[in-house]
Amino acid sequence: MAQRRIGLIMHGVTGRMGMNQHLIRSIAAIRKEGGVLLANGDRIMPDPVIVGRNKEKLEALAKAHGIDRVSTDLDACLANPDDTIFFDAATTQMRAELIRKAIGAGKHIYCEKPTAENLEDALELVRVAKAGGIKHGVVQDKLFLPGLRKMKMVIDSGFLGRILSVRGEFGYWVFEGDLQPTQRPSWNYKKNEGGGIILDMLCHWRYVLDNTFGETKSVSCLGATHIPVRYDEQNKPYNADTDDAAYATFELEGGIVAQINSSWTTRVRRDDLVTFHVDGTHGSAVCGLTDCWTQARVSTPKPVWNPDVPQTINFFEGWQKVPDTQPYPNGFRVQWEEFLKYVAGERADYPWDLMAGAKGVQLAEAGLKSWAERRWIDLPKLEA
Repeated sequence: MAQRRIGLIMHGVTGRMGMNQHLIRSIAAIRKEGGVLLANGDRIMPDPVIVGRNKEKLEALAKAHGIDRVSTDLDACLANPDDTIFFDAATTQMRAELIRKAIGAGKHIYCEKPTAENLEDALELVRVAKAGGIKHGVVQDKLFLPGLRKMKMVIDSGFLGRILSVRGEFGYWVFEGDLQPTQRPSWNYKKNEGGGIILDMLCHWRYVLDNTFGETKSVSCLGATHIPVRYDEQNKPYNADTDDAAYATFELEGGIVAQINSSWTTRVRRDDLVTFHVDGTHGSAVCGLTDCWTQARVSTPKPVWNPDVPQTINFFEGWQKVPDTQPYPNGFRVQWEEFLKYVAGERADYPWDLMAGAKGVQLAEAGLKSWAERRWIDLPKLEA
C-alpha cells in the first residue's frame, strides 16, 4: 500500500470558483483525507504548486490550506518534470494558449470550460493533445450533482417512459455593483475579455443534455444584454457589452425538445438556482442541485381550467421526493478523483475530455450564431 505522488500545477485558483471548488473542496480536501484510494490499496497524493501573479496572496492561500508550494513563474513550473498535470481555471480568453503551452511541455491537461473562445481553437487543442500523447479532461461538474444523478437514475429506471421535453431554468440576480456589491467578476460582462452567458452556460448545457437526456442536434437561441451598465471591482461604472441572459431551445435525439433559460438578471422563485423539469409518457421528474421529485402517470392530478374560481389543487403535493440512497460528495472533487485515477492508470478511458469540451464550445458558438442570424443552427458531428 504505497503512496503515489502526482505533481500538479494549479493555475487560476485565486478566483472564486478555482479557489473554492478546485483547490479547497477538491485538492486540499483529498490531501487532508489521505489521497485517492486505488483498487490495489495504493493512494494517489496530489502535490500542487499554486501559480499566479500575486505572491503574497498565493502564500496566504497555500498556508491556509496546507499547500507547500507557490510560484509566480508559470514557465518554470511547466519546465519541472516532477509536475505532470497542468490545471487551468483562469479566464476563458487565456485558456487555449495556456493549454497548448502545457501540452508542448508534455503535461497532462485538466481544465475548466470553455476550453477556448471558438470551435476552431477548441478542436486544435484536441489535435495537439492527441499528437502529444497526453491525457486530458475538462470539468463537467454538473453531471456529478446529486440532483442530476438522481434524475439520471429515474430516467435509466424507465419511470418516465419516452421522454417528451426538458425545461431548464438557471440563474439568479447578479447585483450591478452600485446598490450592493456584485458577486461575479466584471470580465463576465465584457465581450473582449471572453465574457457572456452564452459562451459560459451553453458549454454546460451541452454535456448535461448529451449525457442525461439525449444528444443535442440543433439549437435556436436568443441572447440579451438586459443590464447595460455595471460596476467593476474598483466600483467604477463600465459598459456591459455582452449577453447576460440567453433563451435557448434545443432539439435532442429522439425528438426530445429542450428549453433552457440562462440568466444573471432573474430573481429566484423556484426550488433551486437551477432546475430541470422533464416530462415523459409515463411520468415526470424535476431536479435541482441536490434533490429530485417524481410524479407517476397514475398520480397525476386532473386540473380543470376555470379562471373564475381559486385553484383548489396544490400541485406540489402530488410529487414524491427521491431519497438519498448513497453519499453524494462534492461534484468537482468526484471528477478530480476520477481524473487522477485516469492519469495513474486506474481508468482505461475518460469520456469528459477535450473533445467533450469542444462540443460545448460548438454549442455556444452555434447559439451565438443563431442569435446573430435569428435562425436554427444544426450541430454536425465533430471530428478532430
